[in-house]
This record gives sequence, C-alpha cells and structure tokens, in this order.
Amino acid sequence: MIELTKEIANKMMEHSKAEYPNEACGILGGRDLYVSSIFKMSNADKSPSSFFMDPGEQLKIMKELRKNNMDMLGIYHSHVASKAYPSQKDVELAFYQDVSYLIVSLEEMDNPDIRSFKIKNGKIEEEPIRYA
Repeated sequence: MIELTKEIANKMMEHSKAEYPNEACGILGGRDLYVSSIFKMSNADKSPSSFFMDPGEQLKIMKELRKNNMDMLGIYHSHVASKAYPSQKDVELAFYQDVSYLIVSLEEMDNPDIRSFKIKNGKIEEEPIRYA
C-alpha cells in the first residue's frame, strides 16, 4: 500500500495532462508509506508511448531526497490512451523493486484514473492507494 494526499494525486494528474500528448513522469518521496513530496521530471523520450527520466534530473532528486531524510517511495508516469496498467516496457524498466509504480491513465481525460503496482522480478501486483 502507498498513502498520498489528494493534493499529490491532483498534481500527478495535472502534470500528466500538461504533458499530453506525451507521457509524463516523476518521483514520489516520503517516509514509510506516506508520500509527502512530488518531483515532476522531464520525459527525455518525449513520446506518447514511453518515458525515460533524465539521469541528471534523477540524480539531483535523489540527492534532495537524502538531504531531506526521505525515501523514494514511488515512480509515476502517465498512459495517454490506455488503462492504468503496466506495459511490457514498464515491467522491463522496473529497476527499483521496493518502490510503488503509479500510473495515471488519461484514457478518459476528464476522469483520470490512478492505480499503483509493485513490480518484482517481472511480476505485477496491484496495491491499494490510501488517500490521507
């Protein structure tokens, strides 16, 4: 389970809509299971069907997380025309097995859907999102 505020969820949806028609991506930071910070990233792929986080930005965020005594709790990205479920490429690129992978579906632009998954050793398991 991962826990986030409605404000963080809204920021993820706003970021996803702002990057449309390309996928948006970012990192969620916090402690334990509670997300307290969102870090919007640039999608270096600039693609409607994939994302790649800029390594320089990612390093900067990892340093900021450490400095503020936070952990990387999640990685989020959007799917612009499909359900909120990991693609094969998402599974192949799930390098952090202890974090949550959140997907914002813009399939229904006026009603975005956010779902969260654990991806370990190629296996996908949906997890609940608790809104604080």
